[in-house]
Amino acid sequence: MRLVFMGTPTFAVPVLAGLTDLDGLIDCEVVGVYTPPDRPAGRGRQAQASPVKEFALKHGLPVHQPASLRSAEVQSELAALEPDAIIVAAYGKLLPPPVLELAPLGCLNIHPSLLPRHRGPSPVATAILEGDRVTGVTLMLLDQGMDTGPLIAQTEYSLRGDETADSLTEALFGMGAELLYKTLPRWRLGELQAVPQDDSSATVTRKLERADGLANWALTAAELERRARAFTPWPGLFTNWNGSGLKLVEVAVLPAGASSGEMGQVVDTDDPAAPAAVVTGDRLLGLKTVQLEGKRAVAVSDFLRGAPGFIGARLGSPPG
Repeated sequence: MRLVFMGTPTFAVPVLAGLTDLDGLIDCEVVGVYTPPDRPAGRGRQAQASPVKEFALKHGLPVHQPASLRSAEVQSELAALEPDAIIVAAYGKLLPPPVLELAPLGCLNIHPSLLPRHRGPSPVATAILEGDRVTGVTLMLLDQGMDTGPLIAQTEYSLRGDETADSLTEALFGMGAELLYKTLPRWRLGELQAVPQDDSSATVTRKLERADGLANWALTAAELERRARAFTPWPGLFTNWNGSGLKLVEVAVLPAGASSGEMGQVVDTDDPAAPAAVVTGDRLLGLKTVQLEGKRAVAVSDFLRGAPGFIGARLGSPPG
């Protein structure tokens, strides 16, 4: 079986790695790896290869980096690889109809939610934001819609309530790699049938914006704590203090108790892990780790030593 893989970030690498191990189960070969063109990164703006490209080159896999899959030339190049299946994991580019129809076994996509719940660009963050107790990963056939294709297999993940979007994404794509490893041989043999999604149960996520991370102190402490985790690593939960942006890196909902003060006001606590807290619409949001703009992240106990005016201050929105 000839396979083409399409992916980009670090958490897609285990999926590609799993495909290179499939040869022990079935006769298969990764004949091409598609990933976006190198992008400038860092202070020197040097071209940076994607993690998927780095893995592919290290393992001797042929790499293709078209800016788009829409040109006839790129599609002809892909067709010349004669893939039996195209595997997609966080590629970040739309697949036009000629590509979707190219491989006999279809374009199989790993999506980090239990479709049809949380279609779209931000399924992991949205699962955390909405307080889902269960999420998971879906192996699906791509069609021309946004995560609307028929379902091949799914695996559930029970949320503990301490996951960040970063850690949960990594966990889900790891599960996706295992799911693909187990499912692809059966899919090849025709032992599985793709099942249409129930569109009436579908929910759709939206792309995150930096403004989503601005702390709204009228929300409850529980909502803000979920936002801090959902927006890790980007855009983070942030506010403003003393004319500078302040990122609330690690926070916690403190036990019910006195929360006198105005919303957004910083108060001290008896909690050694969160010695300062912010008054919210309901309960206190304990501060464990913060990062002042242009500085490194520090424990709040250390931050307070150099910021005597922090307790009692009202936190607001960042300047500009």
